[in-house]
Amino acid sequence: MIEVLAEIAGSVFKVEKNVNDSVEGEDVLLILESMKMEIPVEAPIAGKILEIRVNEGDSVEEGQVLAVLAE
Repeated sequence: MIEVLAEIAGSVFKVEKNVNDSVEGEDVLLILESMKMEIPVEAPIAGKILEIRVNEGDSVEEGQVLAVLAE
């Protein structure tokens, strides 16, 4: 399993994918908003989404687990 972490503190602007979706490496999983900028969070590997641990509007801290993928 691979954890996808927030690289910056901010808020979840939009969740692009759902649990059980298959993704390719670099597919956008969700979009964070920080300092009035939108930052896409991409899948680091191809796989299947096991968990999405945040919802739109949630505040997140740097290093927080946003999603979990299986290869």
